[in-house]
Amino acid sequence: MTNYKNTLEFAKELDQLDPLADFRNQFHIPKNQDGTEQIYLCGNSLGLQPKKTKEYLQEELNDWANLGVEGHTEAKHPWMPYHEFLTEKMAKIVGAKPTEVVMMNTLSVNLHLMMVSFYRPTTKKYKIVIESDAFPSDKYAVESQLKLHDIDPKDGLVLWKPREGEELCRYEDLEKIMQEQGDEVALLMIGTTNYYTGQSFPIKKITQLGHQYNCKVGFDLAHGAGNIQPQLHESGADFAVWCSYKYLNSGPGSVGGCFVHEKHANDANLKRFAGWWGHNKSTRFNMRHEFDPIPGAEGWQLSNPPILSMAAIRASLDIFDKAGFDNIREKAIKLTGFLEYLLLEIKDERIEMITPTNPQERGSQISIKLKGATKQLFDDLMKAGVISDWREPNVIRLAPISLYNSYQDVYKMVQILKKLLK
Repeated sequence: MTNYKNTLEFAKELDQLDPLADFRNQFHIPKNQDGTEQIYLCGNSLGLQPKKTKEYLQEELNDWANLGVEGHTEAKHPWMPYHEFLTEKMAKIVGAKPTEVVMMNTLSVNLHLMMVSFYRPTTKKYKIVIESDAFPSDKYAVESQLKLHDIDPKDGLVLWKPREGEELCRYEDLEKIMQEQGDEVALLMIGTTNYYTGQSFPIKKITQLGHQYNCKVGFDLAHGAGNIQPQLHESGADFAVWCSYKYLNSGPGSVGGCFVHEKHANDANLKRFAGWWGHNKSTRFNMRHEFDPIPGAEGWQLSNPPILSMAAIRASLDIFDKAGFDNIREKAIKLTGFLEYLLLEIKDERIEMITPTNPQERGSQISIKLKGATKQLFDDLMKAGVISDWREPNVIRLAPISLYNSYQDVYKMVQILKKLLK
């Protein structure tokens, strides 16, 4: 949609036509001191709590209180296979087969587990490519994996950088890196949607590029899962990892997710760190068997699932399933389009949008750089009830979320911003 209007009436009209508008009522919206709802545009950092979460958690607490250990098999949602209640709905969101997806651990733990299997350096082929402004945890993880193999990160880590004076990475520059160093690269490990700029990278093209040079390819979907449509199975990516507390609304520090492509499902030669929950379910409790991994992503599990955390994820995934992810993505494109239009209408040279203007190249986020402004502007926005996110040195990240943000939220936020700029 390109025929936007800069009026509150138009925003109200979009909300009236929005097929997802009622889902807002299924979330707790934080309130200002005067009792009015905040304009919450920070779902790319921590998603809001579904109202059903408390009910889902209480169900497990009741079963624990009333059943004790028997809850593993007798609970309404038995704890032993609990992660399986999440798999199908999660697989739909990331575009994977259910056997390729498992919810377990947290993102950085899963990333390390995946690199144990898919980063297998040799004397000649040992380098890892990441985007230069990857989320710090990714950089720490890959550097530590290099060091584990006695490889100096100054030699083994290759950064895909924006060009001088630019904010965004260009795909052709990644191609150039691979043309020049592809024979030495063992792993491409890219964040699908950049946390800072909101730029979303072409997953399938990057996968094909890496495989062309006989590299393994993995993705960090921390800012992608529940936001973009990664189509992981179709992309052919070897693995992917993500958290669930941002766009997936599962609560602070909740369990992450992991994708392993089915082509690796039965590869007995893959090295892995093993744990008992990845062992063949039929003999798991016969404690004297040699490790027999479950085919597919489940075989990378280490420990039994944290039920209370997974109950919160289940509450959110049920909402995603009812809303339909195609509808969620369609609204995200419209919401960010409306936000982009309104920001450009401000016509203030101090505001520069550093997120791609093509909606297919961004997630549910618009990042604005403040030229000549300080963090005071962000602080004033927060005081005015606009909850967004500050990133050093001078960027405000705004993330309108399809399930609980309205077009009126976006319109009102920009009016507050205009007032503060004056």
